[in-house]
Amino acid sequence: MRRVIVLGSTGSIGTQALDVIRANPRRFDLVGIAAGSNAELVAEQAAEFHVEHTALGATEAEQLVRDVEADVVLNAITGSIGLGATLATLKAGRTLALANKESLIVGGELVRSAAAKDQIVPVDSEHSAIAQALRAGAAGEVRRLIVTASGGPFRGRGRDELADVTPAQALAHPTWDMGRMVTTNSATLVNKGLEVIEAHLLFDVTYDDIEVVVHPQSIVHSMVEFVDGSTIAQASPPDMRLPISLGLDWPNRVGGVGRPLDWRQASSWEFSPLDDEVFPAVALAKAVGRAGATFPAVYNAANEQAVHAFHDGRLPFLGIVDTVARVVDAHDAPGELTPETLAEAERWAREKADALIAASA
Repeated sequence: MRRVIVLGSTGSIGTQALDVIRANPRRFDLVGIAAGSNAELVAEQAAEFHVEHTALGATEAEQLVRDVEADVVLNAITGSIGLGATLATLKAGRTLALANKESLIVGGELVRSAAAKDQIVPVDSEHSAIAQALRAGAAGEVRRLIVTASGGPFRGRGRDELADVTPAQALAHPTWDMGRMVTTNSATLVNKGLEVIEAHLLFDVTYDDIEVVVHPQSIVHSMVEFVDGSTIAQASPPDMRLPISLGLDWPNRVGGVGRPLDWRQASSWEFSPLDDEVFPAVALAKAVGRAGATFPAVYNAANEQAVHAFHDGRLPFLGIVDTVARVVDAHDAPGELTPETLAEAERWAREKADALIAASA
């Protein structure tokens, strides 16, 4: 039985993780939970699962990881505030089931250098798919990674058609049920840009060899192309419980966690190239990833400020990525990547983004 801590237990990923644990009581023992602020739901979860160790807030979540004996920690905290918990998990020697992509992206080499081989197991559906497909060949046999994107609610639109997008429209994702930040990031494709950086850091594949392909059905979650011309794809109906279950017990599969595709029903899958002119966030993310140092942290922090401004009515939809690009362009990275330089870069990026947003109002 695997002892599990779930950070972000009241969010979308966290509650689905509890679904997996609830359905497999002989396989998983929930020993700790943490959330940002929803004390009432945390108390309900603790009572149901008989969890003694709970926490509210990012700092308390880090302490929970240090104090509670566990085999795996699922980090489902939203945003770069989850970096501390990621580093605490790695330092404690526990398996990190990583749903908090921002902590890896922002932490970069700090996180990679802290992790032992195979200590980080990705929970994002795309990276879980890649990890599964990579088992089909040796590292030296990989030609490139193909990360699929649903295209979000604005797939197929021209840039001029996005000028008047409302927050409600941006939150109407055609496939996934996610929180406000992640859903908006999926509409701008910032989320896919972050996933490209994450794929580079997780699998040590160059940015030139990571491609984003639009696949609106969200059935093929990502692919790996090998040097012999073979492409291995992981396909399943969209359900985050599958990659969550793999994160909790990698590399073992949990029976019955998801439903299979029905091959008796006729269906069509579409794939098309990403329109970088309409959705420049992915190309910008690749440039940021190549620059390294604190540039990914600046990209992420500026985006978070811009998304909040968009939902507050202070910034148009197209202004989100435009603001991120202007903040990135103004950034001078320090020579050394440390927790202190990361914190300073994030602070600067948020202030710079806020100033640009205010000036554009």
